[in-house]
Amino acid sequence: VQLQAYGGGLVQAGGSLRLSCVASGRTFSDYVMGWFREAPGKAREFVATISWSGAATYYADSVKGRFTISRDNAKNTVFLQMNRLKPEDTAMYYCGSPSVPKYFGDEDEYDYWGQGTEVTVSS
Repeated sequence: VQLQAYGGGLVQAGGSLRLSCVASGRTFSDYVMGWFREAPGKAREFVATISWSGAATYYADSVKGRFTISRDNAKNTVFLQMNRLKPEDTAMYYCGSPSVPKYFGDEDEYDYWGQGTEVTVSS
């Protein structure tokens, strides 16, 4: 299983970015997908997750109302649309997924991770 994240970059506060994560190596539509982030000097934290069908989504309070997670199962891709970005959103963003199908799980139950894509928000 491979996950490849891309779409990060440098953006001014208030701007937008769209992250993508392409998966390969298994039936994408059977698995929950999530986005996490790791800011310099901080532990990795949950950002958003989406069910295998896309019907259910969950967000960290810090991004609720600004970020939207979605997926295109035909393209094996999960997205994170980030709007109204803030300097505190600056981090390396990772997509991840559990190895158990149709199972949300906690971060420590995520067995597959992408390589990360860096997001920098300037004030």
